[in-house]
Amino acid sequence: MDATTIVLLMLSSVGAAFVQRVSGFGFGIFIMTILPYLLPTYPEALTLSGLLAIMTSVVIVWKMYKFIVWKKLLPILITFLIVSWIAIQFLDKVGDGMLKHILGGMLILASIWFFFFNDRIHIRPTMTMQVSMGTISGAMGGLFGMQGPPAVLYFLSSTDHKEEYMALAQCFFLIGNGMMSIYRAHLGFLTPTVGWAWCFCLPTVFLGTWIGGLVFNRIPIKTLRKIIYAYMGVSGLIALLQ
Repeated sequence: MDATTIVLLMLSSVGAAFVQRVSGFGFGIFIMTILPYLLPTYPEALTLSGLLAIMTSVVIVWKMYKFIVWKKLLPILITFLIVSWIAIQFLDKVGDGMLKHILGGMLILASIWFFFFNDRIHIRPTMTMQVSMGTISGAMGGLFGMQGPPAVLYFLSSTDHKEEYMALAQCFFLIGNGMMSIYRAHLGFLTPTVGWAWCFCLPTVFLGTWIGGLVFNRIPIKTLRKIIYAYMGVSGLIALLQ
């Protein structure tokens, strides 16, 4: 990797970590608009994204562990782990260009729907809802490294305050990204290039997480939700235009 690539990797990881800490998701969505152009292959970009995202979640879960409500987490998490493993097996067999366009359209529609109808929607933490959201999230995570939106919509609607939301979401991402990294390593996607890139980006991930934490502590939950939905729309537009 040349110096320009390293700088771009570090800058993108700062931005992704900041977004993740402020909104509770979006690391993969943000950084995967850049990594496929910096890493040799798309699977390697996904692998690096997952490994870096783990580090943002570790810090947050460590600080907010007491807010985790396991009955709201385990069913969606277990479903996600199963479906993401299946999706990753098909990664080399599916054209990522078409799938990213489909994902972009889905994100835009979800953003519009929840931005304008958020007050009318309340998702209860039932088993059926958790399995449904876990299935969608697992497919999106395995194929795109963008498992956040379905899980975030569930966590936002089923939690009472932003600390509980952040703790549940980050625990979900920590365990989910950890297992997907193992899946990808087993398939040969964890290469020396990914390892070097991870080393360069690790300090900037912590920097972005720290800056995002300062902002998060000053944002009301209603404002936070609007930021998340707006970010989903922008991310969908970016994915659609790629």
